[in-house]
Amino acid sequence: MRGWWREIAGLVLPAECAGCGEDRCVLCEECREEVTGRPRRAWPDPVPGGLPPVYAAAWYADAVRSVLLAHKERGALVLAEALGGALAGAVRRSGAVGRVRDGRGGSGPLVLVPVPSARSAVVRRGHDPVRRLAVVAAGVLRRAGEEVCVGAVLRQRRVVADQVGLDAPGRCANVAGAMAVAGGAARWRYGDAPVVLVDDLMTTGASLVEAARAVGEAGGRVVGAAVVAVPPREPAGGHGRGRRGWTTASRCQVELAGNARRSSGKRPENT
Repeated sequence: MRGWWREIAGLVLPAECAGCGEDRCVLCEECREEVTGRPRRAWPDPVPGGLPPVYAAAWYADAVRSVLLAHKERGALVLAEALGGALAGAVRRSGAVGRVRDGRGGSGPLVLVPVPSARSAVVRRGHDPVRRLAVVAAGVLRRAGEEVCVGAVLRQRRVVADQVGLDAPGRCANVAGAMAVAGGAARWRYGDAPVVLVDDLMTTGASLVEAARAVGEAGGRVVGAAVVAVPPREPAGGHGRGRRGWTTASRCQVELAGNARRSSGKRPENT
């Protein structure tokens, strides 16, 4: 029983840094700084039609990748604080909170709408990681004096295939028409308040495009999107590790500073 409880506790409260493996540390300062990143505008290549302006906090590589996967797939919920803080930084960088504060953003608080996970994925994981990060991010922004709320209103209305292995057009086709606001326009209660879509990761942008369509059809006004991470830029003139990061299949082009971790010497898996 004692060993069983240690295993369960390790899922919720890791005994080592989720980013680099340092002992007796949930998240070391170096990895926390990497997760926080420097939020900047980001976009995939190619850019799908209907994609709102997207802002990302960090590269999806090395420590950031490890921390996101530990939270999302292994239920390390204690990491939500750092990841939600990074997401809050991306929301703030989008400028949407400033429009609410100075009265240019419409009526009501800024609404963070998380991109929904499939119901089966939520059951398998035991939690909804994006919704959790949205709640943490909203809390961070409210403590800073911003008017922010979470509107977890999107649902998947049909089964979609696993996105892994699909190219950009395939991903867009896979999720097209798959999302809807619960209750539709009749249940949209946020008026013309600005909406920022939030997710943990953007690769091709297909899910954000579909989420923007669903919110728009229900009467919402999407002004941007914020994510924790995007895959690193493909270096010009070849494959492999470039000055700004690792090659990825999605070729996500970003303005982020090259803050991918250099110390591990390990190439992250492509997503």
